Amino acid sequence: MANKSWVIYQATLLLVVNLSYGAASKRFSALEPPKDLAILDPGFLGYLEIVWSPPANLPNATQCLTRYQLEYFDTYSGKWSGVRTPLTSHRVQFDLMKNVSVRVYTLLSGPCTNGKMITSKNYTELVYKPPRTGAANTEVQDFVCVNYNMMTIECTWQRGAKTPDNAQQRLYFWHKNLERAQECPKYIISRGFRSGCQFTGTSLPLFTDVNICVNGSSPEGPLQAKFISLQIQNHIKPPTTEKVDVRAGPDSLVIAWEHPVGGAPEHCLEWEVERQLQGPDGKTTRELTLTTQKNLTLPSGNQKEKNCFSVRSKLQNYCVEKGLWSDWSRPACLPEKTDSIPGAHLDISVYFYAVAVIASLVLFLCVTSAAFKVRKSASKPSTAFG
Repeated sequence: MANKSWVIYQATLLLVVNLSYGAASKRFSALEPPKDLAILDPGFLGYLEIVWSPPANLPNATQCLTRYQLEYFDTYSGKWSGVRTPLTSHRVQFDLMKNVSVRVYTLLSGPCTNGKMITSKNYTELVYKPPRTGAANTEVQDFVCVNYNMMTIECTWQRGAKTPDNAQQRLYFWHKNLERAQECPKYIISRGFRSGCQFTGTSLPLFTDVNICVNGSSPEGPLQAKFISLQIQNHIKPPTTEKVDVRAGPDSLVIAWEHPVGGAPEHCLEWEVERQLQGPDGKTTRELTLTTQKNLTLPSGNQKEKNCFSVRSKLQNYCVEKGLWSDWSRPACLPEKTDSIPGAHLDISVYFYAVAVIASLVLFLCVTSAAFKVRKSASKPSTAFG
């Protein structure tokens, strides 16, 4: 009998919950999406502010938690992303060379909805088209930034195909530590034109989005602008490894090298070792090996082959999203290269021949000089002393 009463109680409770949820769903079935959706550009080179207002039919109940689901098309990744927020504004980074698409829903939850999440059936959508000015094919090409061992940062570019010769290009940058965008502190000049910008290693923060715009103007009119967003730590190029040592063991070769001088953290570096084997026939084969250590042991192989090793480094993926390889070190070889003395390959008979020629010339000069003195002495008249 007790079990039967318990079953009836559970069924009644479930029915009440379902009826309550159904009533709440029916009550908020006409929940409207936010209104007055707008996109504002504060001048941060693509870091835009999205704003909206609450819907008109939002219930005025203290037991309701109102949130908004903002969805936007990430113009850098090419995918839709989203965020839930109780605020009526949100800032997102966009590529201003592409259209910006956003949409926003209204969300309700809490006691007023019996703990269920209610979402507006419709959403408010907006497509923002950033202004595009400038003649076609005048935006910069091949834009690249390299952080040279956290000491100097250089961002370089090539002029557009139809950029006028008398055009003046400018670079502006912004990050969250700046109140407004700033112009390049030091331009790189190539063949009379601005072809890049140089920063000190501390002027741009690590692990922070840095927004860059390169635009320009000419007497013919403005140039097309190019927008870039990057993080400096992903563009670090470590210095070249200076010292590589190779030693031969009984059946192996041990390659060791030193950490390059500079600010790149040693625990973040990975290394690539290049091995070039040159056989007696002059043919060369190439092998590449990755390691996180500063030494490597490899089988010696054919002792008649010449082994040369070079090393380069970059930051690993667990420290940065991507890294740039350093330049290759100078090769270290076994057997070691020996610098030949100029002319040492000549046959030794050549030296004897040269010595004989020089000796003959000296003897000829001596004999000629002696004969000249004898002839001169014989031609003088004799003198008597009394």
